[in-house]
Amino acid sequence: MVPVPARARNFLRSLVGQIFLLLTVGMTAAAAAALGVAEQTRHLDFERWRLQRVVASAVDIAQRLTHDPERIEAMLSDQQIMGARMAPPGIALTDPDPALADALEARFGPDSHPEAGQVPVGLCFPATKMDPNNRAAGLIGAPRPDCWVVRFTDGTGERRSLALYLPHLVKPPSTLAKPVYLLLIVLSSAGLAIVVARFVAKPLRRLELAAEAFSVSLDAEEIPERGPEEVRAALSTFNLMQRRVRAGFAERTQLLAAISHDLQTPLTRLRLRLELVENEELRARLLQDHQAMQTLVREGLDLAASTEAQEDWSVIDIDSLLTSMVEDAQELGSRVRFLSGCGGTVRVKPNALTRCISNLLTNAVKYGGGADISCSRQAGRVLIEVRDHGPGIPPDQLDKMFEPFTRGAAGQPGGRSGTGIGLTIARSLALSFKASVRLANAPEGGLAATIDMKA
Repeated sequence: MVPVPARARNFLRSLVGQIFLLLTVGMTAAAAAALGVAEQTRHLDFERWRLQRVVASAVDIAQRLTHDPERIEAMLSDQQIMGARMAPPGIALTDPDPALADALEARFGPDSHPEAGQVPVGLCFPATKMDPNNRAAGLIGAPRPDCWVVRFTDGTGERRSLALYLPHLVKPPSTLAKPVYLLLIVLSSAGLAIVVARFVAKPLRRLELAAEAFSVSLDAEEIPERGPEEVRAALSTFNLMQRRVRAGFAERTQLLAAISHDLQTPLTRLRLRLELVENEELRARLLQDHQAMQTLVREGLDLAASTEAQEDWSVIDIDSLLTSMVEDAQELGSRVRFLSGCGGTVRVKPNALTRCISNLLTNAVKYGGGADISCSRQAGRVLIEVRDHGPGIPPDQLDKMFEPFTRGAAGQPGGRSGTGIGLTIARSLALSFKASVRLANAPEGGLAATIDMKA
């Protein structure tokens, strides 16, 4: 099992992982910035609302003083007007508010020379026994109102100094300061990012699978050309490449077939002439060389044809196929046994599978004296094993046996009596139906060739 850190590194190295990381970080940062802007906007709106309320209160008191100054002054002194009173004498505006002063000047005119600013609550409402907060039920301990001192010259030339107050409103805490909200933003961003990343990488994954299938078989199915315009163009180009490569291999196979066909006539004439050689020993050697030449030409053509297996996929009963092949080999006098089956069906290219098994059986019988064939299922795979009873192959030469025209020691697959391409053909045929062939020395002796394919 792959460790979690290694899996995380592999994920982040992939296209999906990198898109996921970029989108998660980007969307989280964008959401946090949007929340910050929203909170700042809310703060500015709150301050603007309070300024408008202070200006409206000052305008209202100024209008009242214009119409009935004596009564309003008395009411302000007795605190009979909610939200306004006469400013206590001696209060200095240490922190004037230019925006508030400009708003008052816009309402009262430039001759009013307004001054305004927020002052500590204790200056407007010194704590006394008659403090409303000490008398009203449910308000004990509640924060005192916010207070502003506003000074202006009214229409009569009188300089007014008012203390205006509004209820103290506590702004809610910042959303960004709550871990729950941050976690929700990150999780939402990550969820959307993984969906987008998989959606974006899906066409590339299809292209990767198609390239992998094409690398092991020229008969791979073309990719459906779906998706955005750029994706369709890439898939169309890949399909065109597949068709051109197939055409090239088909042309090569046709060329080799034509050469093989044209060689048959001179080879036949050559054999007839060799039969006329009077020296029996020389004639036998020449005929043997002639036979080797014919075999080489035939198997070379088979190797070329195996890479261009144009055959439809089919679902077959694997045990029935193996039983039939074993019976056919036994009828020809070969020492072949069917040891065990695996049951069920498998989707393959039947002719390619049959030729692949046949090559392995031929090698096992020819160089190992006989063959035992068995089938098993492991982890969603079907394993067909062809085992002979020969001496085996040195471990360092097992992989080399699949190389074309590689000959091993006498009495082994690919030995001096063969052309050395039988196993190459078997592997090429296996690749055509997305399988593999591997060799191993059996613990009890002999060589085991295994075809490994998807169940």
